[in-house]
Amino acid sequence: MRKTTVTPADLARRAHSGPVDVIAGAGPVTRPGERPTVRLRDDADEQEPPRYAPEWLQLREPADAAARSTELLDPLRARLADRPGRDGGLAVHDLGCGTGSMGRWLAPRLDGPQHWVLHDRDPYLLHFAAVGAAKAAADGSRVTVETRRADLARLTPDALVGAGLVTASALLDVLTAGEVDTLAAVCAGAGCPALLTLSVAGRVELTAEDPMDAEIAAAFNDHQRRDGLLGPDAVTVAAEAFTRHGATVTVRPSAWRLGPDEAALTAQWLRGWVGAAVEQRPEIADRAAAHLDARLAACAAGELRVTVHHDDLLALPGPTGGTR
Repeated sequence: MRKTTVTPADLARRAHSGPVDVIAGAGPVTRPGERPTVRLRDDADEQEPPRYAPEWLQLREPADAAARSTELLDPLRARLADRPGRDGGLAVHDLGCGTGSMGRWLAPRLDGPQHWVLHDRDPYLLHFAAVGAAKAAADGSRVTVETRRADLARLTPDALVGAGLVTASALLDVLTAGEVDTLAAVCAGAGCPALLTLSVAGRVELTAEDPMDAEIAAAFNDHQRRDGLLGPDAVTVAAEAFTRHGATVTVRPSAWRLGPDEAALTAQWLRGWVGAAVEQRPEIADRAAAHLDARLAACAAGELRVTVHHDDLLALPGPTGGTR
C-alpha cells in the first residue's frame, strides 16, 4: 500500500473546521513572510487585509478575562491615584485593541471617569470595540471611547500626550525586540504606566501527557519566533526594555486553564497550535495530524484539560528602574 504524506495544507483542511486558523494567545496563523495586524513598523500596507477575525477574539475573551492577573491592579491603582491632573479623568490608550476586550475587563475595575483611545489598523475590529465598550467605571463614573485607525509605527510620545495609561492584550509576543523597545521608549516619554497582558510564555500542559505534545510545543515556539518576532521571549525582552527606560516592572502569570466548559476554545486553540507547529516543521505532519485527531476527540468527550501559560507585565515609570 502506498504511503500518503500529510502536508501542512492537508492538515489545515483536515483539522481546521473553525472560521479562522489560530495560534495560542495571539490570533490567526499568518502565511510565511506575513506579519501581525498590529505593528511598530513604518512600511505597513494600509490596504493589507485584517489578520484577526472577531470570532476568534470573541471566543477567547472569557478565558482572557479569567486569566489576567488581578495582582497588578492594586499597584496600578495606587500609581494612577497619584498622577498629576487626575481630577480631569484618566486617558487610556489601548494598543491593538481588537474587539475591545481589554477595555471591557479593565475599565470597570478602575475608579473615576475614563476616556479610552482605541488603536487598531482594522476598522472592522474598531467598530466592534467601540460598540461593545464599557460604559461605566468601578465607581459608576462615565467611560467614553474614541477609535483611531493607525499603524503603531506612528506611535510617538506626542501621540500619547495626556495619556494616563497604556494597555495592550496579546501584543508583545507578535512584536520584535526593536518594536518593543520603541513601545517602552514611547511610554517612558509620555510618563505613563503600561499594563501589557496575555503574552505567550511558551509552555503548555495537556492531560493526559503525551510525548508528542513536547515536540509540537517546541515547533510551535519556533514558529512564534519566525521573522524576528519575540514569541515566548517577549515578556523577558519587554521587562528589560522598560527597565532600561527607567520603569519598575512587575510580571505575573496569567494562564488559560481550559476544561470541558471551554471545549470550543480548546478545540480551536488545538487546531492552531498544531497547525503552526506543522507549518514550522512539515516533517511532523503525519504524526501531528493523528495526534490532533486524538486530542480533539478527547476534547469533544470532555476528557481534555489544557493550561496555556501567559504572562502579564506592569511597567510603572519613574526615575529608577528595576524588575521584581
